[in-house]
Order: sequence, then C-alpha cells, then structure tokens
Amino acid sequence: MKSSKFFFVAAAFVLLALWPLMAGQYGVDLVTKIMVFAIFALSLELLVGSTGLVCFGQAAFFGIGAYATVLLTPQDGAPSLLWLLPACVLAAALYALLVGALSLRTKGVYFIMVTLAFAQMAYYVVHDTPLGGGTDGIYLMAKPVVLGTLLDLDKPMAFYGFTLACLTAVFGFLTLLLRSRFGRALAGIRVNEQRMRATGFSTYPYKLAAFVISGGMAGLAGFLFAVKDGFVNPELISWHLSGEVLIMIILGGLGHLRGALIGAFAFALLQEFFKSEAIFGEFAKHWHLGLGLSIIACVALLPRGLVGVPEQVITRLRGRSGRVRDDSVVEVSHESV
Repeated sequence: MKSSKFFFVAAAFVLLALWPLMAGQYGVDLVTKIMVFAIFALSLELLVGSTGLVCFGQAAFFGIGAYATVLLTPQDGAPSLLWLLPACVLAAALYALLVGALSLRTKGVYFIMVTLAFAQMAYYVVHDTPLGGGTDGIYLMAKPVVLGTLLDLDKPMAFYGFTLACLTAVFGFLTLLLRSRFGRALAGIRVNEQRMRATGFSTYPYKLAAFVISGGMAGLAGFLFAVKDGFVNPELISWHLSGEVLIMIILGGLGHLRGALIGAFAFALLQEFFKSEAIFGEFAKHWHLGLGLSIIACVALLPRGLVGVPEQVITRLRGRSGRVRDDSVVEVSHESV
C-alpha cells in the first residue's frame, strides 16, 4: 500500500514536470494557479487533517503573504527573490503566531470563530485603509528576480518551474515533518489531546508551532499568487477563500497530504468545467449551483474523499467476489443433498 501511494505521488509530480511540454499557454497558466492553491491546501491540511484544528481564517495568512509581496516591492526596480520571499513568509508566520497564541486557548467552535474574527480584522485593514488600496487593490510594479536574470519570474515557464519546485519542497517538508517525533505528537493531539497531556506532553507549544508553520506556508502560497497575477485585492483575505480551501481538503480526503493535492486539482477543474459556456451554454453563469451539487454528491458518496476511491472500489469488488463464492458453495451443497 505504501509503495502504491509513493508511486502515485511520484507519478503526479513527474506529470506536472512534463505538463508544459504537452499543454499550451492556457493549460500552463491554469496548472500554475492550481499548484499555488495546492500549497495553500497543504498548509491547511497540516492544521485540520494532521492536528485536528479547524481553522476558518487561513485566508488571512494567504492574503498577508500576497500583500507583503506588493508592499515590499520597491517602485524603482525588480526586487531580489532571495529577500522578498522569506520576508513575505515571515510576515504571514508572525501574524499566525499572534493569532495562534490567542486562539489556541479556545477549543471547538470557539476556536473556529476566533480565527474567523482575526481573518476579518485583517480583511478590513486592507479594505478600509489606504495601506491595502481599498477595494481597488494594488498592482505589483515589478516581479522578483534572482541574480539579475538567472531566474526571472516574469517569464511563464520560469514561474511554472519555480512554483512546482515550491510545491515539491512543501510536500516533502510536510512528509518528513509528520513522520518525525513532532508529527507523531500532532497525530496524538488530533486523536486524544487529553491523553497526550496525561502522558506528559504540553500540547499548546506543539499546536502553536503547527499553526505558525501552517501560516508561513499559506504566506508562501500568497506570495506566489501575487507574483503570478501581479495584483492583490481584499478578496484574498475574505472568509470565502478560507471556505474554499477547507472544501479542497475535505474533497480530497482529510488526513492525507496527497488528498490536499487531489482536492485542489479537483476543485479547480470542477470550477473550470461548470464555467465552460461551450458545455453548459447560458447555465455557465450559474456555475456555483453545479459546483455545489457536485461537492455535495462527492461528500455523500465518498466519505473518505477522493483519496479513498481506490480503497472503496477494492472493498466492493472483494465483497462481490465473496458473495459469488458463498453462492457457489450454497449451490454445491444443494447439489450434494
């Protein structure tokens, strides 16, 4: 089973690496956007699927990373990626430290509401003040580079490769993290936090560390989004985006890193499918309806998410073969009688 999971992940990343050779400009741009949201989904998976903390304010860290990219970019030239990227990730991580230090003292629905409240505070800061440009947003004046023109993120293919490298690094980092002692502690907190405390673990520092790491990765996704689009607006911090990324990891399957990848791709492709006027004509204007019904169907029919589809199919096939064997035994026994 582990070998099949590794093969699936390896095949997915190889396909992503080869995708620009097979797709046109639109296909490359679409997959680049999906990979950015896959990093965003992985950041939330660390909290929800691995630690059991349902955060409804993840968009705040994503938006802070995006706004930091624009605000820290000088007006007179392209900034260096070597300092801009860490600065944006650090800005998101620092806000996550503030939010986590206060919100992690609550539990359950109260934790959800507190994280939502902090996200809305960040939203209104950029929406109602000149700092964030208000509802008009802000344009990115120049995209970052590395050592002159060694890596120019203004070029679509260079940015695609850089985004893929970031996604690979985040996935690899989380894989190692969850297999470490720290990751095992998070798994124990998710299953039974009270028992973890009884065994001598102080769970608060572990949860806070996971919250900060998650916020930093969401900031990385925000940085990539701002560089890709060259524009940021308050919608990047709205609760709608927090809900969308939560749907992604539920759709893919909670508790699995590959589920976050699958969920991000499935959600984005479903959006593109229902928005297609070539397929749905005038109904494409009401694409939210089709998308919502599809997600409801997936949740109802696939309780383990898309990542659990192969297991469900194998279980049903084994069940059918078992019933066939039982029926054949009954027939033989009747014949013998």
